[in-house]
Amino acid sequence: MATVGDMSEVRTVAWRGDLFGQRIREQWTEQLGRRLDILVAGCAQHEPMALERIETRVSGVDEELPAVRAALAGRGDYATWSLGDMRSVHLPPRSFDVIQINFLLERIHHAELVFDRLLQALRPGGLVLLRMRDRESAYGLCVRMTPGWARRLVWRRLVPAGTPGPLPKVYEPITSHEGLHTFCLTRGLMVADDLRATTGPAMGRIGSAMVAMVAKLTRGRYPATHDEVTMVIRKPQNHFARLI
Repeated sequence: MATVGDMSEVRTVAWRGDLFGQRIREQWTEQLGRRLDILVAGCAQHEPMALERIETRVSGVDEELPAVRAALAGRGDYATWSLGDMRSVHLPPRSFDVIQINFLLERIHHAELVFDRLLQALRPGGLVLLRMRDRESAYGLCVRMTPGWARRLVWRRLVPAGTPGPLPKVYEPITSHEGLHTFCLTRGLMVADDLRATTGPAMGRIGSAMVAMVAKLTRGRYPATHDEVTMVIRKPQNHFARLI
């Protein structure tokens, strides 16, 4: 059963992130300065960005997991938040101007179905701001091949304090750079920005050495040059575009 927390009605949110912040400002301008309704899917790992003078109402959804619930305890940066099965959590159609998918797809089953449900909740012309670990990177391969007990054993030694987890590792085919582009093509979505970076929470000295070794052993098939895929995706205004 999904659970919901109510914290406030309307607020001005302060988020950090130049690219996403710039795109949100542009969206706000296109909407003639009206309030933006924003949904953060994967809200346990969300970090605010600076958005001065932009009125927003931010809601969050995530999987019902003990680590996720603990990460949300005491947070006041969401108007509402819900935890539950992402395949059935309540998402009113065409209710949001911006949806941020924050390190969620790689840790859930039925990721394409969930992404489609999120798109249904996005208004025509709306934006998807997506961050995800790439299953085809050396970092992603390390995560996928490490047993759950081993991840739990070393998690607190490798990640910054307060990082929720270790969260599930699923990494379905969509959770790769190529997989995302294929998904967008089949749904008639426009990829406005496409970046790759190294931001993995376990990329300290030990983690970086392991990732570099995997890249070498796979002869670059799984590169160490990045672990994160960042995309800004626009839903078309044309209602004839294919959106499942």
